Amino acid sequence: MDTSYWQKQTASKPLFPDIEWSKPERRDQAGKLLIVGGNKLGFSAVAESYQQTLETGVGQAKVLVPDCLKGTIPSTLLDVLFAACTPSGGLSKESLPELRASSEWADATLLIGDAGRNAETALLYEEFIRTYTNPLTVTRDAIDLVKNNPSLLVDRPNTLLVMSFAQLQKVVAGVYYPKILTFNMQLLQLVEILHKFTITYPCTIMTLHKETLILAHGGKVVSQEWKESMAIWRGSVATRAACYWLWSDDPLKASAASIA
Repeated sequence: MDTSYWQKQTASKPLFPDIEWSKPERRDQAGKLLIVGGNKLGFSAVAESYQQTLETGVGQAKVLVPDCLKGTIPSTLLDVLFAACTPSGGLSKESLPELRASSEWADATLLIGDAGRNAETALLYEEFIRTYTNPLTVTRDAIDLVKNNPSLLVDRPNTLLVMSFAQLQKVVAGVYYPKILTFNMQLLQLVEILHKFTITYPCTIMTLHKETLILAHGGKVVSQEWKESMAIWRGSVATRAACYWLWSDDPLKASAASIA
């Protein structure tokens, strides 16, 4: 079987070190990232993502959260924007103008999650994804919010989906792709499916299977051994990938560099 499209990376031997070397040293040239998420019951992922963004080297970062969080946001979050929230505490449809205006300021947007399970927030996310054209990274429960319309995610160029294997299963099934993903499938089988899937769809996928992080875009696949699963579920993997994507026009290479 021809697997020339598959490259394996290790932490000591990154495939694309030039991205790390070419990180802008000046903050005003290092890009602007908007982080969206949070609800009245939780915003820890937003706060951690914001801090990690600055530590990674992005020039500027802002976060957009529901206005019901006013008074509870820690002082370490310096650049906070508030938008209308639903009665259950998530972002409401009325926050779409603020979301669009904030995303126009940024070079890229990260939907980090902790968004709640509100149907109105789901409609907001769908409308935003439908019209936004800059690089977009989606992870954690932000992916679940759009699960009823997964084609919005996979059909969209400039989209990085950092998701669990279970989420990947639902997305692939949701667009009626003629392959079934199972938890006990061999790594080679999954790599081949993602190779073909990303030839069909323009998105970039990052997922964890059998202690291996797998990235796929445009039919190319990169894998790396990975035992820090909590880094994915807490959002730090997606955050670093979104940052590195600001410094490269290739989402696959940027994502691979961010985990090396």
